[in-house]
Amino acid sequence: MYFSNIRRYAIVSALALTAIATLVPAHAQQRAICYNCPPEWADWGSQLKAINKRLGIEVPSDNKNSGQAIAAMIAEKASPVADVVYLGGIAADPARDAGVLATYKPKGWEKIPADLKDPEGHWFSIHSGTLGLFINTAALGKRPVPQSWSDLLKPEYKGMVGYLDPTSAAVGQLGVMAVNLALGGSYENLDPGINFFKALAKNQPIVPKQTSYARVISGEIPILLDYDFNAYRGQYTDKAPARFVIPKEGTLVFPYVMGLVKGGPNADNGRKILDFVLSDESQAMWGNAYLRPVFAERLSAEAKARFLPDSEYARAKPVNLKKLAAAQAKIVERYKNEVR
Repeated sequence: MYFSNIRRYAIVSALALTAIATLVPAHAQQRAICYNCPPEWADWGSQLKAINKRLGIEVPSDNKNSGQAIAAMIAEKASPVADVVYLGGIAADPARDAGVLATYKPKGWEKIPADLKDPEGHWFSIHSGTLGLFINTAALGKRPVPQSWSDLLKPEYKGMVGYLDPTSAAVGQLGVMAVNLALGGSYENLDPGINFFKALAKNQPIVPKQTSYARVISGEIPILLDYDFNAYRGQYTDKAPARFVIPKEGTLVFPYVMGLVKGGPNADNGRKILDFVLSDESQAMWGNAYLRPVFAERLSAEAKARFLPDSEYARAKPVNLKKLAAAQAKIVERYKNEVR
């Protein structure tokens, strides 16, 4: 079972969940539903506009996280609402195993590295991000910018550190594992990571369930365990006092994936969207939004120049999705029982 709250979502009436469908006009073939495509995350807002402009397909924004998206698709199996879904890489195989994804190999699929796609075509990576510290330097006041995971435990940062809830959000689970590996743990031994979050609990962290970009920009959450692309967006696009730090102990690089929902009502439009997100145009857009496109050559020199130097990224290692997925249930269980 993917997330601990799936049972709760699964008992929600399919009729209630399909309320979105009542908004679809008669020309439904020019509409598609993407679960977990929030406009404030990874610049999905620009992508949705491009999909509408290039393909003539309207895709409403959706603010679910990975766990909520899978729970909804399971609840809706008899009458699917979504056509495509965007998920953190840790959710890819669990979604496939839950039987909510159809197979589709979009244009360019053969160029995707083997470890970044399902061999049968249930899911494939479109881009990746590096986990670290997304910091509003103005909100720190006179406090120094933290440079390590261990810095976050200092009393001076009490009430200032945030991370997404590991019981439901992929980035929250990745955060536990990134810290765990950086502090000497393994995919099998979670003790260092769990002990860190137990210690952090004494510092009164902020633990939202949804993406919290705006809360960092406003200064409500001065320090958030989050991705480089959000921090660079804040710094360069929104001109906020934002900064990204790769902790000195190390961190992880995490892919994000997409797939076609099994039995989706607008499957043809869903396939067109999946073709588009691997197109040269879309991949360049992801790069311009400070994500690492799965086709690395689409990251422009201008965009790359805004990233931290490669010497800093040397501390960021690719996550092992299979091992992370195998550890997922234990991460959720131990976090619930020992931290929350």
